[in-house]
Amino acid sequence: MTTPERPALDPDVSDEPRPPAESTRVALLGAMFLMATSAVGPGFITQTTDFTMRLGAAFAFAIVASIVIDFAVQLNVWRVIGVSGLRAHELGNRVLPGVGYALAALVVLGGLVFNIGNTSGAGLGTDAMFGLDPRIGGAVSALIAIAVFLSKRAGVALDRIVVVLGAGMIAMTAYTAIVSRPPLGEALRNAVLPESIDFLAITTIVGGTVGGYITYAGAHRMLDTGITGPANVGRITSASVYGILVTGVMRALLFLAILGVTAGGVALAKDNPTASAFETALGTAGGVFFGVILWAASITSVIGAAYTSVSFLTKSETSRRRQNVLTVGFIAISAALFVLLGAAPVKLLIFAGAFNGLILPIGFTIVVWVAWMRRDLLGGYRYPLWLKVIALAVWLLTLYLGWMSLSELPGVWS
Repeated sequence: MTTPERPALDPDVSDEPRPPAESTRVALLGAMFLMATSAVGPGFITQTTDFTMRLGAAFAFAIVASIVIDFAVQLNVWRVIGVSGLRAHELGNRVLPGVGYALAALVVLGGLVFNIGNTSGAGLGTDAMFGLDPRIGGAVSALIAIAVFLSKRAGVALDRIVVVLGAGMIAMTAYTAIVSRPPLGEALRNAVLPESIDFLAITTIVGGTVGGYITYAGAHRMLDTGITGPANVGRITSASVYGILVTGVMRALLFLAILGVTAGGVALAKDNPTASAFETALGTAGGVFFGVILWAASITSVIGAAYTSVSFLTKSETSRRRQNVLTVGFIAISAALFVLLGAAPVKLLIFAGAFNGLILPIGFTIVVWVAWMRRDLLGGYRYPLWLKVIALAVWLLTLYLGWMSLSELPGVWS
């Protein structure tokens, strides 16, 4: 009697076990911190310093507003993607064939350009820490990120590095905020009753911390842990809430650290105001603190941008090995472009930022439509009415942000 041949394994189909092969707790922590560290990259650090210098304590309102909007967006994104068990572009193609591909193209293009900037930030971080040439520092940082995805347990390595570096960023920024002694009462008052409201600051911070690949970083990582379906709604919601809280804490601490310096009347250096703020607060150690925080923010953003962008180039059933190989290639290409250019092209980064403003309304339209109209894609799950109403309200806001971003595109190249 002959033994039937086993069918050949399809290299596109994942043959790796899902949890409990991975620690579910660590995996969820990784998803939370991947979202948080992706949202607090080198661009956010620069923007926060700039707006705090110009607005002072009144910038607290923009920070709070961005956190509230982030809550509304991410609660819905995590729940729809988590319950459906489908990535955002897969959902898009189920809703309207072709929309998912358009969304994927925008995310990947924006992610690649921003990863040049993230690699540049990592290089500047190593320069602040060791005096290393930014090109060399950026290349070495890219190799470290590549090593994460070449390891045998890439998923576990990814989760641990973003958690450790994210926690380190929080601890060092918190220490700086305590030492700089910001006017907490004034900041709290402006968070609720601001002396002035700068809508440009709000739209910039929201677009830079919620738009583009950042919107889906945590939710897509959660899918890879296998925590999906209506039965896991509680865990999905808890993970998204804690992730948003971590992001909010990071934003608030950085703002307070800078505010403590500027409120004292110190004029920060124009060429590198963030480093100047840390040096003013901590003395000579401030430069090293700044370097570590910038490097940690940058390399975790390199990892987050590459991981999330590649998740839009693959399917849920694609093997993790193939995803890791593509992620390595994505990081290598962005690092090579940075080394060749010597710096992130400013106009290209601005253009990608405006692109991010377009990605949010397109992607969130899919989320809102599924929540309201496609219960079949949610496994019969009855979506809460209060969450649907919040999603609809925020969707209208994303349309406004998208229109503002679209109107800015022609002026980028002028």
